[in-house]
This record gives sequence, structure tokens and C-alpha cells, in this order.
Amino acid sequence: MPLAAQYTLPPTPKQVDYARQIANRLNARIPADAASDRRALSEWIDRHKARATVQRSTGTGATSKQVAFAERIARAKRRAVPDECFRDAGLMSRWISANR
Repeated sequence: MPLAAQYTLPPTPKQVDYARQIANRLNARIPADAASDRRALSEWIDRHKARATVQRSTGTGATSKQVAFAERIARAKRRAVPDECFRDAGLMSRWISANR
């Protein structure tokens, strides 16, 4: 039996918290085998995180404060804020962070 197969590490507390956040957003369950093995939980997170991000980001437009701040940055840097950022608070937040 290979050495790696004999020893499994438990997931880290941060990894468990992140997996629970994803599971809550997707209304999904974390399999028992994944909840007890660091590598298996990491694989579960990788398979589900993109879908959780899409679900979280849909439907909430950028706040007025985000829009005002982004427009100030855009004027100072002589750039346009992409249209999709106005429809999604998460995208707007990432655009602001990248263009500060």
C-alpha cells in the first residue's frame, strides 16, 4: 500500500468553513468522505466553487457608493468601467480593487 494512501490529513478549519459557505450557497451537502479528508474536500471545493460564485453574483447590482467610487477611479485613470460591473456588485468590487 502506498504511503500516501495510509495517511490522510484532516481538513483545515478554514477549508471546512469555505466548503460550508459553498454548500450553503448551493443548498448542497458535503459528502462525509470529503468532510474528513483534506485532499477530498479540496477536490469538492474545486468542483463546486465556480457554481457558487455564479449564484452569489447574480441579481445584485453595484451599490451607488461603488458606482460613484468606480467612476472617480475611471476618470482619474481615463478608463471606462465595464458595463457588466454595474449589474454585479461582486464584479464591481473586483474592478475597483484592480484599478485603485
